[in-house]
Amino acid sequence: MATATDPWQGHDFAILLPVITAGTLAGLGILAYLCSRLTARARARRTAPAVWRDVSLAAAGLALALYVWGCLHVLFLEDQEQAEQCELHRPEGIPRLVGRRGDFIPLRLVCEASNGHDYSVVIPHYINPSIAVLLLLALACGTVSALLHLGRRRATRKRG
Repeated sequence: MATATDPWQGHDFAILLPVITAGTLAGLGILAYLCSRLTARARARRTAPAVWRDVSLAAAGLALALYVWGCLHVLFLEDQEQAEQCELHRPEGIPRLVGRRGDFIPLRLVCEASNGHDYSVVIPHYINPSIAVLLLLALACGTVSALLHLGRRRATRKRG
């Protein structure tokens, strides 16, 4: 087991497995909820704020799925395989490696070189930018949903 001062740490399995499990369960919960929104009864009561909320949830669910997918890339690699990936993908001009670390935010496995430079391996490069875009989309859609909902409440109060 790697200690806190060990320069050759990857992602801690004791954290990685619960993150994957919780992420998978949350993603399945979001998927089940969104599927329930497709029933005839739910479609008949559809409002603009609800549609924006559902789009926000779908974007958040996709971001979560990508995060879990990235975590799965790390889960099945032993320490030796992670070290091999660091060596295999070492850019030109990078001297010897002095360490490895696993970051959860952003999700990456970082290989550290003796000259202070580092580079990421194993986790596909599209994961973190895609998660960022999807979370921004979720935030924007959630904000639109909240504003539309508040507008409808104010209009209802003025009439009532």
